[in-house]
Amino acid sequence: MPTSLANIKNKLDERIGEKLMVIAQAGRKKTTERHGILRETYPAVFVVDLDQDENSFERVSYSYTDILTKNIEVDFDE
Repeated sequence: MPTSLANIKNKLDERIGEKLMVIAQAGRKKTTERHGILRETYPAVFVVDLDQDENSFERVSYSYTDILTKNIEVDFDE
């Protein structure tokens, strides 16, 4: 992944509307996987519309610093 917040935002801007999987740290040795579609990017956060079959809520937002600090990992479906 890119090494600056601006690079991360630019990479995500290019992939709006694509399916992705977000792997988030949920505590010690625990991770959560969420599947959805990258919907919007803002100056400090990006929004993912989640698959309703797997999740009880519709949208989630993450900060670009979450990617930079490796609190989350974003994988796009190819």
